Amino acid sequence: MTIRTILVDDEKLAIQGLQLRLAPFEDVEIIDTCANGREAIRKIKTEKPDLVFLDIQMPGFDGFSVVKGVMEIEPPLFVFVTAYEEHAIRAFEANAVNYLMKPVDEQKLADTIERVRQRLAEKKSAEDAGNLLDVLAEIAPDRAADFVETTAPAAESADRFEKLINVKDRGQIFRVEVDTIEHVEAAGDYMIISTGDNSLVLRETMKDLERRLDPRKFQRVHRSTIVNLDLVRQVKPHTNGECFLVLESGAEVKVSRSYRDVVARFVH
Repeated sequence: MTIRTILVDDEKLAIQGLQLRLAPFEDVEIIDTCANGREAIRKIKTEKPDLVFLDIQMPGFDGFSVVKGVMEIEPPLFVFVTAYEEHAIRAFEANAVNYLMKPVDEQKLADTIERVRQRLAEKKSAEDAGNLLDVLAEIAPDRAADFVETTAPAAESADRFEKLINVKDRGQIFRVEVDTIEHVEAAGDYMIISTGDNSLVLRETMKDLERRLDPRKFQRVHRSTIVNLDLVRQVKPHTNGECFLVLESGAEVKVSRSYRDVVARFVH
């Protein structure tokens, strides 16, 4: 699959540098470049690219204005490329695929392109399923109803995740409702489960515990930390592309740079 791409930056050298770095990716086709936000909005609407690399700080319409300006159509995937780290949180709020600092690191760019491929593949799978359902609805309405039931996994898949976790701690067994868990931290072969007003020690590995928790709610934000996204109340930017999540109890948990894309899943 070809990834039709537009580059947007008011600096010609930045555009040229990004073109050179993207050249090794055979599935990335640069269909156009833009020097300002107004031009970018117009070309995104007419050319409907799959992906846009977008500078944030531009004269006139900045990168965030471009994102807002194309919301009336089905928007492409956005990757922000900027020299200003303080815009990271707003980039996540705009649901960007990634946030790259200038000069763009080649490995981070490669990771970003792989993330783009995954997002586009997921989107195509959803579209294919929708097209199949439309055809079934025309030629076999009764079978279309069956298809909806078998392809709507939300409730069914949710059932396989734990609702209660039994934790043996200090000689007692505690039954912890999973929805009350704010965050989990690894401590060797043990997990420290925090519910806001209590902390319990569970003898289990991070990997095993992750399998028991619904990934739509519980996400790893650090190599040794899992957070309940439903209980996040604030995002506080930090240095080096990191940030802190403020939880319902007031506790703060650091999001490391390698997991910062998780923020985009619940900041809207």
